[in-house]
Amino acid sequence: MDISKAIIPAAGLGTRFLPFTKSVPKEMLPLLNKPAIQCIVEEGIKSDVKNFVIITSKNKQAIANHLDMDAELEQLLKERNKNTLLEALNRIHREAQFTYIRQPEPLGLGHAIWTARHSIGKEYFGILLPDDIITSPANPGLLQLIRIARQERASVLAIQEVPAECVSSYGIVKIKKQITPKLFQIADLVEKPLAKDAPSNLAVIGRYVLSHKIFSALEEATPYAVGELQLTDAISTMIKNNEKVFAYKIQGIRYDIGTPIGWLKANIGMALQDPTYTVHLKNFLADLDSPDSFMFESSKIFEHLK
Repeated sequence: MDISKAIIPAAGLGTRFLPFTKSVPKEMLPLLNKPAIQCIVEEGIKSDVKNFVIITSKNKQAIANHLDMDAELEQLLKERNKNTLLEALNRIHREAQFTYIRQPEPLGLGHAIWTARHSIGKEYFGILLPDDIITSPANPGLLQLIRIARQERASVLAIQEVPAECVSSYGIVKIKKQITPKLFQIADLVEKPLAKDAPSNLAVIGRYVLSHKIFSALEEATPYAVGELQLTDAISTMIKNNEKVFAYKIQGIRYDIGTPIGWLKANIGMALQDPTYTVHLKNFLADLDSPDSFMFESSKIFEHLK
């Protein structure tokens, strides 16, 4: 089973990050020294995906500009012997191809995926949601799902256990059969149920490998959609049409950067895992708790400006 394409839905308005997102796409929010969209693409490349279909909207040209070649910048990096930076940029250009499709209006994740149907064809493909950053360097999140999809010859969704008070924010899995401690066959999906109505505490998060049959399921669900077309509804339709769908507890640390506080936590968490930043950040955080912190003695802030 060849899985070489992935869809990245990036057409959202990003209203939670206004006024920043008035002129800059949310997907360009920095995670340390990289925009989120680059982290997502790099995960795809590490998962042996070479073709990315990015669903965009107006005022999101910055995404294409960032992922495109910049001959002048590359020449400058060569002249200054910035070879590590140059290689990081070149890897994306060398190993990935991009197709951009504009979603004319925000009609939901399902509609965004449906707009890419002609670019996918009759094959399995990945979906990477930019709001979910999964750090697992040795075993990329999407690659974990691709391996399960090949093993089971079926669609597979990434899931994570969530507290009862959080289930109303997610699509929740109803289990048909447990295969292993981490792998389940799905009986149904329930979109954002109340805690008392949730069939489990297993929440779908932003990684999928789906059969091309999702597109006909989206077509089938369209007449019944109220407002936005939900991807979970179409996956439920696939299951009702006797298509096997699995859920896998993805391994790694997942950050939800869909809100400002989630984005801040992601930057802190990723910095603490990066030897370039961890010592400085730990010192900074420790100083916050001290009685003579820079919070009370402003001149001390210069100790952290390194």
